[in-house]
Amino acid sequence: MKIGVLALQGAFREHRLMLEGCGTEALEVRKAAELDQVQGLIIPGGESTTIGKLMVEFGLEQPILKRAEAGMPVYGTCAGLIVLAKTILGSSQYSLGLMEIEVQRNAFGRQVDSFEVDLPIPVLGYKPFRAVFIRAPLIEKVAPNVGILAQYNDKIVFARQGNFLASSFHPELTGDNRVHRYFLKMVEETVN
Repeated sequence: MKIGVLALQGAFREHRLMLEGCGTEALEVRKAAELDQVQGLIIPGGESTTIGKLMVEFGLEQPILKRAEAGMPVYGTCAGLIVLAKTILGSSQYSLGLMEIEVQRNAFGRQVDSFEVDLPIPVLGYKPFRAVFIRAPLIEKVAPNVGILAQYNDKIVFARQGNFLASSFHPELTGDNRVHRYFLKMVEETVN
């Protein structure tokens, strides 16, 4: 099994290292042909407007949409969450529109307002996950077919819709690989 990490901008290296630490082969994806080699894709944190523009410029948006609609699991963290969203409140920027969620960019404030918190995530087990929020978005609203996996102060920060996963926080910036293992399990279920 090989997992792609969209490597146009943002924290792609950290995701690749986390996947490799889980014993999984990871590929930095910059071209459509590289997308054909992977069974799952992570869209990292970074700057969502830039990631969206570069996906279009590099001709990756249609191949990603085609693979995702055919069942390939896709996980978006922070900016990647925004790129996955159907609706970005107050913005007309490009998104893939794969998840039926409404998101608010920079909902927790600016860079100086970044924080870490022990976040209960039941699907990961009893031990809280140390979540890192950096200029984080939040999910304001979800469709009925979207499962809420975690909330912080009654705000949705982790959700799943079928083969799509999205988090407001950066699991790749911790030493805890449980979120990545959860995504890998999603991919395994589609491969087998």
